[in-house]
Amino acid sequence: MCGIAGFSGNFSSDALRRMGERIAHRGSDSSGFFHSVEHGVGLAHRRLSIIDLSPAGSQPMSDASGEVAIVFNGEIYNFKELRAELEHAGFSFRGHSDTEVLLNLYLHSGESMLSRLNGVFAFAIWDGRTQSLFVARDGLGVKPLYYSETQAGVVFASEIKSLLVNPEVSREIDSYAVLMHLTYLWCPAPHTILAGVKKLPPGYAMQIDNGKIARKWKHYELPYEQQIEKISAEEAALQVEQSVRTAVERQMVADVPVGAFLSGGLDSSSVVAFAKQVQPDVRLQCFTIGLEGIGDEGFSEDLPYAQRVAKHLGVDLHTIHVGAEMVDQLETMIYHLDEPLADPAPLNALFISKLAREHDIKVLLSGAGGDDIFSGYRRHYALQQERYWDWSPKWVRQMMAGGAGMLPTQKPLLRRLRKAFEYADLGTDERLASYFFWGKPDRLEALLSANSRLKVNGQSVSQPLIQALENVPKCRAPLDRMLFLESKFFLADHNLNYTDKMSMAVGVEVRVPLLDLDLVALAARLPVEYKQRGRDGKWIFKKAMEKHLPHDVIYRPKTGFGAPLRSWLHSESKLKPLLMDVLSSESINRRGIFDAKSVAQLIADDAHGKVDATYTIFSMMCIEMWCRLFLDKDGVI
Repeated sequence: MCGIAGFSGNFSSDALRRMGERIAHRGSDSSGFFHSVEHGVGLAHRRLSIIDLSPAGSQPMSDASGEVAIVFNGEIYNFKELRAELEHAGFSFRGHSDTEVLLNLYLHSGESMLSRLNGVFAFAIWDGRTQSLFVARDGLGVKPLYYSETQAGVVFASEIKSLLVNPEVSREIDSYAVLMHLTYLWCPAPHTILAGVKKLPPGYAMQIDNGKIARKWKHYELPYEQQIEKISAEEAALQVEQSVRTAVERQMVADVPVGAFLSGGLDSSSVVAFAKQVQPDVRLQCFTIGLEGIGDEGFSEDLPYAQRVAKHLGVDLHTIHVGAEMVDQLETMIYHLDEPLADPAPLNALFISKLAREHDIKVLLSGAGGDDIFSGYRRHYALQQERYWDWSPKWVRQMMAGGAGMLPTQKPLLRRLRKAFEYADLGTDERLASYFFWGKPDRLEALLSANSRLKVNGQSVSQPLIQALENVPKCRAPLDRMLFLESKFFLADHNLNYTDKMSMAVGVEVRVPLLDLDLVALAARLPVEYKQRGRDGKWIFKKAMEKHLPHDVIYRPKTGFGAPLRSWLHSESKLKPLLMDVLSSESINRRGIFDAKSVAQLIADDAHGKVDATYTIFSMMCIEMWCRLFLDKDGVI
């Protein structure tokens, strides 16, 4: 688990060194560089040693001939099986790292190697024999990878800040991406807030020749093209139980101690339960957070459940207690996120990861992904209720949408009702995309400056999601189509993005067993009634865990992994002075992204309870803070 960077084109060895240094936090154990001046290719690596702690696992790693070199960030969970196959085919190994397996697998199979991998990865392989770079990212997007095409050539890295050491990378803001940030709070791949920087989408690879991207292709798609499996609930629960256990066992392979996040929810509790079974003689170290004031946001408190699970399973639970002082870490959060994600939840991940590192834990298991593959968000229940009204004539649905728009937003229940019906008048796929909205795009676009609106040029924020749905058979149920979008975008561009960045900020690797490819495939072919049954999301997962966890933990109320942002913004906390600074008329006019008058009106309407614009306001704050860090300070904190 590391950080990678590199280039193909007219860049210097000094630039390569600085790219590596900018992501030094991702790997404190060692660093390495490969630079072929003759071919204009450079690879940089920062190492966090997890498997094969010896120098034999160091990177960049070259083959015996020195013609092929790799930098790799991630873990290959089936590397032992692959190694056995390669040894049988005549390959020899110097160490026992999964990096060396990747390198030899490429020598054996070329690009087709990607179909053999069960793991998470972002890697680049320089092949001197063909004089080309082969770059790839894992199918679920667990590991990040950014790139920029410039006049000097192509640069790539695990984080945007590494790219920005190169003046050739354009600093132009992408106004369309800004609008998507306001709409979703995150930005769908391949876009980033910078017009000249892109994310390599999950499941994609590309070939770079002589400083140019020669081709780009998809090597993995979420498996929703499968036929729905005709299977009893009992058999389905058994398969889920076995698959989760197998996934956890696969992902506990490490040469350092492995710990776990433990929120007390079904997902993290299930991972911890099976981790305990895999290593019954090891006292598993688990980590959680206690937050002040979350009841004001309509969420139940996690900590009592985490304590209940820890006692039930016999694991150690370490807790960090935080309150409004979390606001002091916003700048640090935005710096390490690389993207202006408008969600305080990353702070939780940062604090927990830091606590784990203080206890000498470099690897944490996480329950991320359960909601996205088995159906666990409130919007999934809302979607299932559409069957009672989606057949209505459009004029009726327009009345429903209009009525929803007049509902007050002070109470959590009313906010959810408004969100459920506000887009009732849209077409089917547009309505699916709208479940991810945090505000009406046309109203949000009005917050942009005239110049920014001109650059948006009428582009629809829904388009990336709607276009992606073309890869899901029309016959699939709406819930499956939404789960496809969850994994394709919300999971990859938001949850996994911040989990990786926050943990790696303090040198901790996070693994996500619930996103094991075999488990993802199983979930995709299960009937939707096994996923969402009435108000019960993850129904089949809950059934699978009844013999392992307390009933009140499995069927506890759904809560969020966040912070009381509304309370912070509306009280005299530290967030309010920050708001008045970063979204002052002077600041807005100087930056030129937003319209100062419209922003001031929105802040006033939110303060008086006329609208619920907390997250929109926070999104604008994060964007301005991002600009100050990465444009004004050039990514130096």
